[in-house]
Amino acid sequence: MIRALFVNSVIMAGLALGCARATGQPTAESEYSPPRTVRGEPDLQGVWQALNAAAWNLEDHGGATGVPAGKSVVEGGSIPYQPWALEKRKENFANRRTADPEAHCDMPGVPRITYMPYPFQILQLGRYVAINYEYLNLTRYIYMDKTPRPGPDVIDFYMGASDGHWDGNTLVIDTTNFNDRTWLDRAGNFHSDKLHVVERFTRTGRDHLQYEVTIEDPKVFTRPWKISMPLYRRLEKDAELLEYECYAYLEEDGAQGREK
Repeated sequence: MIRALFVNSVIMAGLALGCARATGQPTAESEYSPPRTVRGEPDLQGVWQALNAAAWNLEDHGGATGVPAGKSVVEGGSIPYQPWALEKRKENFANRRTADPEAHCDMPGVPRITYMPYPFQILQLGRYVAINYEYLNLTRYIYMDKTPRPGPDVIDFYMGASDGHWDGNTLVIDTTNFNDRTWLDRAGNFHSDKLHVVERFTRTGRDHLQYEVTIEDPKVFTRPWKISMPLYRRLEKDAELLEYECYAYLEEDGAQGREK
């Protein structure tokens, strides 16, 4: 009996290893070696998209009208709020239909824009990496040459100010200078103007990136915390970003409402 269980375990492990190799995913024996750009950098370029429910709620949540159920992408399951901030999150949730900045077509901030249900495109341009987002047709520049940035007391941004560097095959993006006018999802998870975000993009296969984020905000959270998720390449022929003109749609909906 024990021998049979052992043999079955070996067979199943072999099948899993074979599937991982067949799909191009990294195994415990070796890490994926990504293709390189003409500058020798790991090539992360392409059109990518998250396929989960993190945009609705980073934590575990059930389904509702217009809300897909989802599992937590937060390490440990729960966001470590300070007690006052947890109450604020509950208030945000109760008022989410009108209080969510996305409802007013505001720029969604980082890291939220990465896991919204819209694709984005990464371009590696030497001095900087550009990320073009379908949502609002936004473009984010990550400077790779250590260009001096103003301090957080000088200027703030919806999308922050981003500096990048390579850590082996991983693109690391360090972003500060945020304002406090964005949320982390549609459930009311939020931050202050002391938000500090470190993102890590690692190519783990031909059509996959692993996205990991460390979030720190001493005004709101008791400690730094992490989220992680895979990102998937869009494989349609001639995959490209289309238009999502949120402001135009908001005005159109308002005009239709006034006509009724």
